[in-house]
Amino acid sequence: MLINGQWAQDWQPVQAKDDEGRFIRQTSTFRHWVTPDGRAGPTGDPGFKAEAGRYHLYVAYICPWASRTLMALQLKGLAELISVSVVNPRLTSEGWRFGGFPGADEDPHWGAKYMHQIYTHADSRFTGRATVPVLWDKKMQTIVNNESADILRMLNTAFCSLTDTGPDLYPPALAGDIDALNQRLYAGLNNGVYQAGFASSQQAYNEAYQQVFATLDELENRLSDGRHYLFGGAITEADIRLFVTLVRFDAAYHGLFKCNRNTLASMPGLHAYMHRIWQLPGVAATVHLDHIKAGYYSVKSLNPSGIVPLGPEVF
Repeated sequence: MLINGQWAQDWQPVQAKDDEGRFIRQTSTFRHWVTPDGRAGPTGDPGFKAEAGRYHLYVAYICPWASRTLMALQLKGLAELISVSVVNPRLTSEGWRFGGFPGADEDPHWGAKYMHQIYTHADSRFTGRATVPVLWDKKMQTIVNNESADILRMLNTAFCSLTDTGPDLYPPALAGDIDALNQRLYAGLNNGVYQAGFASSQQAYNEAYQQVFATLDELENRLSDGRHYLFGGAITEADIRLFVTLVRFDAAYHGLFKCNRNTLASMPGLHAYMHRIWQLPGVAATVHLDHIKAGYYSVKSLNPSGIVPLGPEVF
């Protein structure tokens, strides 16, 4: 991680843990918002106006949080307005790096070797982990935001005057229900699989494991009425949040993270739902199983041999 702008220690998968061995995720640091007119958003400073070609998204195909933003970019028709760079899926001792893997890009702005160098371009005294996604402002030469939930919301609304295509991922009539389900998804599944995989005590693992499968069972039951999406006939941001975890489940979380009561393929409602979303225009382009498996199985604390499994065939 970075301390006062200097790389200080090797990257480690466990960001923090509590006294019971539970994995604790780092809080995002940059929380500015792109808005239609450049006024301040819910957090951060003003000055980030929606403009074509002004913003750049740094992502990793392995990362579910970053893949949320890629899905929104595709579904909202923003791929021509916001450029994208994909980092190498294999995490190094200095975290995310550029290039060196099929489909991974070199940094187009600074020629940076590592993602943490993008952070120090934005803040020369930055302390913390250099995570993805990162929404970069090419005009002001700084990071707008590195919180996927925020970026997902701003991609839904900020650029509507430039391209009004795609579904409303956060319709006002459903906002309260989406927020409530998002919290359940995060605790029980999106972060729950990480709490199982990176638990440092049996108790913490058992707790996370039960939470993951209770959530999956709840969702399987929710889809049993034949609905296409979590809230009926239209996709919302809750579906994006769920899909990015489901698409990684059999390939990584079932084996590497020990979430192994059953595979997703054995849950017919969720499995069909995942395939349904994957078939939406642009979504398949955000899913790269070679990156996903290479990235997760490069975590030495979980897979010292570095061997990447050949299966399963998710699609």
